[in-house]
Amino acid sequence: MPESGGQDTQGPIPTTADAEPPKAAAAATAALRRTSLLVTLVLGGLTALPPLSMDMYLPALPEVTDALRSPAATVQLTLTACLAGMALGQLVVGPMSDKWGRRRPLLIGMVVYVLATAVCAFAPNVELLISFRLLQGLAGAAGIVIARAVVRDLYDGVEMARFFSTLMLISGVAPVVAPLIGGQVLRLTDWRGVFVVLTVIGVLLTAVVFKWLHETLPVERRHSGGVGEALRTMGGLLKDRVFTGYMLAGGLAFAALFAYISASPFVVQEIYGASPQTFSLLFGLNSVGLVVVGQINGKLLIGRVSLDKALGFGLAVITLAATALLLMTSGVFGEVGLAPIAAGLFVLMSAMGLAMPNTNAQALMRTPNAAGSASALLGTSSFLVGAVASPLVGIAGEATAVPMAVVQLASAVAALLCFLLLCRPWQRGQQPLTGTAGDAAPQK
Repeated sequence: MPESGGQDTQGPIPTTADAEPPKAAAAATAALRRTSLLVTLVLGGLTALPPLSMDMYLPALPEVTDALRSPAATVQLTLTACLAGMALGQLVVGPMSDKWGRRRPLLIGMVVYVLATAVCAFAPNVELLISFRLLQGLAGAAGIVIARAVVRDLYDGVEMARFFSTLMLISGVAPVVAPLIGGQVLRLTDWRGVFVVLTVIGVLLTAVVFKWLHETLPVERRHSGGVGEALRTMGGLLKDRVFTGYMLAGGLAFAALFAYISASPFVVQEIYGASPQTFSLLFGLNSVGLVVVGQINGKLLIGRVSLDKALGFGLAVITLAATALLLMTSGVFGEVGLAPIAAGLFVLMSAMGLAMPNTNAQALMRTPNAAGSASALLGTSSFLVGAVASPLVGIAGEATAVPMAVVQLASAVAALLCFLLLCRPWQRGQQPLTGTAGDAAPQK
């Protein structure tokens, strides 16, 4: 992007008060856009927080099961609780950020996240751990929903889609590194050490946000109403068939992803006998595939291929990979080893690099004046569906991977149907619309 005269693109971005004049807010937002590298790093850190919270903990799940003397299905509820918290928290934080701006709700959420994570490190039983994982998710939701809303504040159209793909490169480092860090932490200490490391990461990220991320929503664009207006805005968004189609397609694709996240520690380590370190390496390899495909989407496909074509292809590949996994895990091809299963999971994860950024971009392009509420609905749908998928993958016990494959295939097929039946890309051509009923909500 073009540089502005006298703007130091490497220095800190000054914060802006909520009551700053509109011209000053617009100038600050323009300056923030020009410091695109800094924006990418800060927002990437916020979107990396959920995979850090989930994936660093994954290698420790079998150890938590033994340490707290709880069945695997109960311990998996610690993942479900965190996901449910992130889902519900976004419904609250998203409208709050449309009313009060992005910065204040984000900082409050980050502080609560740090405190809840610290308590998780000392939880004496699984019930308390589940409770504070729920609070951790509720607070961590601020980073997810506001990061997407900030992108919508700063960018539009193809530029926004490209930025989402760039964010995937930054946030994609988290699932690559997190299991590796988690595996190494387990070599030095027990599962509680994982939460200690997460607490430190939360403190550092809070400090970075406080120092470098200023307000991106000008006062004149904020919603003046309360809960009633927020509900009307969300209702208007949900009445938009195309927005709802992208929201459901993205949420169901995430369910296929989270079925893998919640089941893979037991599938890889318990069924196929891999070590926590081997599991971490395989998980990291799959995350690399997701990041690489996401960059192909952002650097090569966007601008040359319509977002809908890339999205449709990604959903089709996810469906085919889930079908292959179900056939392999159910014994259709006889007894298979870890390598074919790992290959199927790699293809499924990589195709998420086409599905995830494009569903977000297409949905948010329809909501220029309600980005916080739209981002909340997108995130809530994803995490709620993921929370439902988590316990289903363990419904048949720890000795079979069939439930994981069934949940993945059902989610992938449903996502593809929502995209085709609700979004109907062939009717809208190549150019996405930019308005919804939700945008008509009263604004200050």
